[in-house]
Amino acid sequence: MAEQTSTAGIQLFENNPQNQGAWNRFLQHGKNANFYQLFEWKTVNEQEFGHKTFYLASTEDNTINGVFPLVLIRSHIFGHILCSMPFVNFGGPSADNEFTEQSLVERACSIAREESADYLEIRGLHICSGDLPSSEHKISLTLSLADDPDELWNAFKSKHRTNIRRVYKNHVRVKSGQVELLDTFYDLMCHSWRSLGTPIYRKSYFQSILDTFGDKIRIFVAYQGDTPVATAFNGHFNATVEGMWAGGLPEARKLQVNYVLYWEMIKDACERGFSSYHLGRSTVETGGESFKKKWNAESRQLYWQYFMPDNTEIPQLNTNNPRYQIAINFWRKLPLGVTRFLGPLLSRSIP
Repeated sequence: MAEQTSTAGIQLFENNPQNQGAWNRFLQHGKNANFYQLFEWKTVNEQEFGHKTFYLASTEDNTINGVFPLVLIRSHIFGHILCSMPFVNFGGPSADNEFTEQSLVERACSIAREESADYLEIRGLHICSGDLPSSEHKISLTLSLADDPDELWNAFKSKHRTNIRRVYKNHVRVKSGQVELLDTFYDLMCHSWRSLGTPIYRKSYFQSILDTFGDKIRIFVAYQGDTPVATAFNGHFNATVEGMWAGGLPEARKLQVNYVLYWEMIKDACERGFSSYHLGRSTVETGGESFKKKWNAESRQLYWQYFMPDNTEIPQLNTNNPRYQIAINFWRKLPLGVTRFLGPLLSRSIP
């Protein structure tokens, strides 16, 4: 059973079927609930990265009224970071009311002190505490779906439809599946992330997500002829398709393959009965944001909030920080085999 912590009403949930079931049932209707708060991520992060986790649940009359997943990353390079949630689009608390949410945040701040974390980072869909400073450099883009994908197609601008048709003429097709496409997905992501200057996770991380979430995961691969050139990895949560990772070869960018890849994924989501498609997060005023808006996706501000135990300035752990540009440019020039080997050793420490 759950172990009672020092804060009244807040429990630290350990990994067992009873806790998992109760936690996930709450998320079926929880305010600001999202895919990355699901209890299964606890095991994934513990087993694949070796990180300590803290899954906080607020209960009243033996019923959950709020949850808050946290992962502690201890890095010699980036410091000790308590984060919700690292490695994915966002996380944060989900609670029935403001008082419960504030109680969860206060307990998270206490854990940050107890674990000697350099800071607590809450990657959320909303401001969960007015007392914590925030960064607003990320946005979320979501497309409302229809039963008939033609309804969305007809709402696109004429130029956008023309771009999609043009890519189809270059013999581009898309295949979807699960574990049978994992090797292809991973090979393409290794190329893509090396070109971005980003260390890749080990393949077993993605395998673990597939094994853990089963039918909630779907992989898409775009081919030009018989050659795989671009890919995406999606999750399913309630009535939403969650865009998690996407990437491709340089040739894919030249061919603008993503026009067909995204359209095929949107059609698939409509035909499977989903009501919305979260196209993932993007940095404000970038090419990624511009491309996603072409699909008539609506933007929503994301809030990275921080608790700094030592009252220092909030961190700037992002690719726009000039401090990291030398490392990023160096990584881009390394042989692919080197980045495939070294990437997993580094990526576990980069939230």
